[in-house]
Amino acid sequence: MKAYLVSDNHDSLVGMRLAGIVHTPDETYAAIEAALKMRNLAILAITEKAAEMAEEIIQQLRERGDLPLVVEIPDRFGTKRGPDFLTRYVQEAIGVKM
Repeated sequence: MKAYLVSDNHDSLVGMRLAGIVHTPDETYAAIEAALKMRNLAILAITEKAAEMAEEIIQQLRERGDLPLVVEIPDRFGTKRGPDFLTRYVQEAIGVKM
């Protein structure tokens, strides 16, 4: 199985050495579509900023519960998520307050 990175900056590309750079929503969608055509794609790593440019398709991929696993990663500037991100995510997903 393969992994594919969609990033909004050069540093993530150099660091991961997996895929291409996107700067617009159209480029992001095109990069994701290209990744989805890859045989044996298991993980689609995408920077948080790039994921924001393609929220619809990212949500669809997550909801279908099939491969590839979509993993949002921070870029060189750090994460945009708050310190309680995981707690809020679990609460929203299953309704259990932790």
